[in-house]
Amino acid sequence: MRQPGKKYRPFRTVQLPDRTWPDRTIDRAPRWCSVDLRDGNQALAVPMSVPEKLEMFQELCRIGFKEIEIGFPSASDTEFAFTRQLIEKGLVPADVAVQVLVQAREHLIRRTVESLHGARKAIVHLYTPTNPAQREIVFGLSKEQVLEMAVKGAKLIRELTDARPDTEWQLEFSPETFVLTETDYALEVCEAVAQAWGANAKRKIILNLPLTVEAGTPNTHADQIEWFCRNLSDRSMAVISLHTHNDRGTGVAATELGLMAGADRVEGTLFGNGERTGNLDVVTVALNMFSQGVDPGLDLGGLPAIRALYERLTRMTVHERHPYAGDLVFTAFSGSHQDAIKKGMDRRDKQGPEAPWDIPYLTIDPKDIGRSYEAIIRINSQSGKGGVAYVLDREFGYDLPKLMHPEVGQLIGQHADKLGKELSPAEIMEHFRKHFVNLTQPMELVEFDSDPAGKGMVACRAKVRIPGPKVLDLRAEGNGPISALVHALDPHGWAGFTVKDYRSHALASGTESAAAAYVCVQDKTGRTAWGCGVDANIELAGLRALFSAANRLE
Repeated sequence: MRQPGKKYRPFRTVQLPDRTWPDRTIDRAPRWCSVDLRDGNQALAVPMSVPEKLEMFQELCRIGFKEIEIGFPSASDTEFAFTRQLIEKGLVPADVAVQVLVQAREHLIRRTVESLHGARKAIVHLYTPTNPAQREIVFGLSKEQVLEMAVKGAKLIRELTDARPDTEWQLEFSPETFVLTETDYALEVCEAVAQAWGANAKRKIILNLPLTVEAGTPNTHADQIEWFCRNLSDRSMAVISLHTHNDRGTGVAATELGLMAGADRVEGTLFGNGERTGNLDVVTVALNMFSQGVDPGLDLGGLPAIRALYERLTRMTVHERHPYAGDLVFTAFSGSHQDAIKKGMDRRDKQGPEAPWDIPYLTIDPKDIGRSYEAIIRINSQSGKGGVAYVLDREFGYDLPKLMHPEVGQLIGQHADKLGKELSPAEIMEHFRKHFVNLTQPMELVEFDSDPAGKGMVACRAKVRIPGPKVLDLRAEGNGPISALVHALDPHGWAGFTVKDYRSHALASGTESAAAAYVCVQDKTGRTAWGCGVDANIELAGLRALFSAANRLE
């Protein structure tokens, strides 16, 4: 491990000093091809059954894939039977092309074309081993032999498919592994296969350039793609396709740069299922486009349901930090993040739903992919004042004054730290009620009544229970109910504070009480405390908030 240079060699790419892809942007969706049922399925410890593959196929069609690689029908009777079931039972939508993979061997090609009999639209995906390691180590073939094998396979596919004119046929060819193949040789083989197929602008060939094993940084892959597109003898005859894996963890980036470099088509799987570290994650690339205002042409609006189906059928799990589908990706625990999100959401509430999306830390609106706002902010010991206020507001309708946020946030944070865990919204609300709402110790408001006293004054009559226990029978005037009650308490030594702030609002419909009020009081030493009152009567809510705040000073 200390001297990797003796064991590993750096990846070498094409020389392209005048590359143009860095100045391009992705402004439209590519042609998407799902390989979940072939590449993804063959990577499962427990492959999907035929009914499960059918359910996955139907979901891929619903999402909007128009090209779906359904299997390797020459490899097993199960794969062949699944292909026949889709076609014979009319389960393939008219605008969807089924794609099947085959090696360049005569008996396998014949079996493959046979499996597609009666299909409306079909893609035969031919591949041959072009990179040095595979052609020499695995197959023991020369460059010339591989080239001959590829051309012979393409010619046979053309012959067999021309004999079945009722199907709209396409040929796809993959030089495996393109990224590790000498680029000029990969081009030579692709040109020869295209010629054998009779490719032209009206009879295009799909030239799939697999990054089967990520070997270099994404920019080197983009250089290869741009070089290939530039040097192809007739660019109009080919659809350039990407098939990216994720060995270096940069499959998404390699795909995006490959599109910028001139590719037209992308093969991948839902959530990146595939061999080793996986295939390209189509969900991430599509939603990355979506976040930039580009319609990806795939319906991912119900992403939680798509994820649930995927996990059930593949027996795989989507990581909780997956860029869009993970449980925690729209969640903030950090206090500063929570405060920024809350401010952004509050501003958006005022702007309206048609305003451009501009919320700190959230690249897209969770609702656009079927996620809710409920778990955007979650509370643990690292959380801050804004996060707690957000939960109380969004979950329970308590719109705390901003000056109250630090006091509440600190108390809830200490509680989470003591328990050593994340707090649920219900736990946050329970602790807030316990320490801030309608507090009755040491003082409790038992009865209260008020009448106008003239000149804008209010006369109050109240009964207040204090330790002893003892009930004070009070009367006083003030410029409002709160002021009158403070004046009534003062002669008895229970009003060693002044009221510094008061707010109130109606709670959301359906709650047990109609109003919430918040009062801040300050004692003679300058110490302050906030309290909350909840009551069906907004006047009583304010008085209960006063007592809650005063009790918190004790």
